[in-house]
Amino acid sequence: MTPEEIRSKLDRILPSIQKPGRYTGGELNQIVKDWENTPIKIALAFPDIYNLGMANLGLAILYDILNAIPDVLAERVFSPWSDMEDAMRREGLPLFSLETHHPLSEFNIIGISLPYETLYTNALNLLDLGGIPIMGQDRSDRDPLVIAGGHATLNPEPMAGFIDAFVIGEGEDVIVEIVNKVRESTSKGSSRDELLRSLAKLWGVYVPSLYKVHYLEDNTLSHVESLDPAAQLPVVKRIVPKLPPPPTDFIVPFIDVTHNRIPVEIMRGCTRGCRFCQAGMITRPVRERPVEEIVDSIEKSLAQTGFDEVGLLSLSSSDYDEILKLVKGVRDRFKGQHINISLPSLRIESFSVELMDVLQDISRRGGFTLAPEAATERMRRIINKFVPTEQVLTTAREIYSRGWHTIKLYFMIGHPSETLEDVRAIAELCRAVLAEGRKQIGMRAKVRAGVSTFVPKPHTPFQWVPCDSTEQIKAKQSLLKRGLRGKGLRLNWTDPKETMLEAWLSRGDRKMGNVIRKAWELGARFDAWEEHYKYEIWMDAFDSAGLNPEFYTHRERPIDETLPWDHINAGVRVGFLTEDYLWSFEGRTREDCRERCFACGILPKFADLRRENPGDVWECPEVRSPMRKRVKTLSLIQM
Repeated sequence: MTPEEIRSKLDRILPSIQKPGRYTGGELNQIVKDWENTPIKIALAFPDIYNLGMANLGLAILYDILNAIPDVLAERVFSPWSDMEDAMRREGLPLFSLETHHPLSEFNIIGISLPYETLYTNALNLLDLGGIPIMGQDRSDRDPLVIAGGHATLNPEPMAGFIDAFVIGEGEDVIVEIVNKVRESTSKGSSRDELLRSLAKLWGVYVPSLYKVHYLEDNTLSHVESLDPAAQLPVVKRIVPKLPPPPTDFIVPFIDVTHNRIPVEIMRGCTRGCRFCQAGMITRPVRERPVEEIVDSIEKSLAQTGFDEVGLLSLSSSDYDEILKLVKGVRDRFKGQHINISLPSLRIESFSVELMDVLQDISRRGGFTLAPEAATERMRRIINKFVPTEQVLTTAREIYSRGWHTIKLYFMIGHPSETLEDVRAIAELCRAVLAEGRKQIGMRAKVRAGVSTFVPKPHTPFQWVPCDSTEQIKAKQSLLKRGLRGKGLRLNWTDPKETMLEAWLSRGDRKMGNVIRKAWELGARFDAWEEHYKYEIWMDAFDSAGLNPEFYTHRERPIDETLPWDHINAGVRVGFLTEDYLWSFEGRTREDCRERCFACGILPKFADLRRENPGDVWECPEVRSPMRKRVKTLSLIQM
């Protein structure tokens, strides 16, 4: 179907569709290149609705990088909402790009972002609506190359049957190398199989069809076999040695989206070592952008977009070495311009409150967010996020005294070794924080408790532990509902059935692909949306595939078991994760690794990368900062 035919059908369909602005394109700062004279065409696909996908910084970064290449065009595509999908299937309308309304099947590459696992059925639906076979083995040389990246792909196995190649790790550099391989393949007239073998040689690229998974009689993994000399074992996470300048020409949506703001990543990586946190493990090492680059990029973005909000993003903003200089620089440059600066991911300490004080002249005072994750000091030692309870209360006192009315507290239930007393302590801590607020500002004080359920994620020290059962989760949530009643208190929680889905998908093996496909065939869509998630469909899909869901969630995995993701090297060695897991039993904590190196495994890879990129000016962050102590212990022993 031609773009003209697609636009003609849209003219008839969109008047009856919710939020038609999701499907029109044409926004400020979109990039439209000459389709006929641009040889390499890439569709950047986010398998959720426009409102969420447009707020994804990774998509914006790749859009900026790819469209800067003269012979490449990159266009956007998002999952249509259910009313639009029904209309498209009824009218025979293929899924199309927003910039030029070309069908997905006419692109050379489909790049799918998978930041979280509950997008998997949407990814299949997106391919099917685009006229692309959902199984990699069914695609011919005429079909686009389907690539996926994002945090969820650090365990690529559940989606291995549907994706031609995964980008493991960071995509800024490797996406350009993939484009080069496609360009070279096209000029030579290479087959699809030859292209895949060529891609498999790239650092950080995993081509699942070139590997075979072997199982034991008990359905656990025996080993993963490479079927081709190009197929590396293990596949090592891609690391960008120096963060490129941030994008500034953000597309301005016609409709309201999740975050109507300028997102600026001030640093990547985290040195805190929370044992439950996959992002903190897989994004190592820490790399920081210079203060001047950040402030200049905000100024350019404001001029290009007209947004009035800026998010300074990182996993732990307080750990940015020159955070005070940055915050003061932002305040001084933009004072009086009526913009709002948000600084998420602050530690529980007085310094965090002081930082927000510096911004008070240019920022609105909403809620102040703290994430103790656990309510007892015992549990905070187990998860390696130790903060004395008195420090939590002291910080809360300072927040309320400075004019904030609401404190949001984030917790997890289901951590290893957790008891009902630890759960009850969440309600007690929330009430204690509220009491501090009432001492400062009276009945205006509020506490909002967000309580999610822990899922043991791959490449973390807790990857071997079981999940809580739905019965255990419900019992803990009932306790919290009783304990967090009353004026000034509010509780948000996660449906236990949604937690189970996240656990199945994040901890699954290749057999899980059969479950995902069957669930999609039975109508699973938008599983991350409470009103669309259908637990019964997934139970039927497990039955159809002959698999027991509890095999993936409710059993403790021995340390010597081969895990589905063991052939993927996230940069942190298994020996470190194992030691940290065993330390958790004793409540032993690790210092911030800027204070002391624990030989997690990333430093030797970082050193090798530096040798391969001598033109880059950067150093290992653990020894760089004059504001930190020098590394006391440095061991490069590998396991």
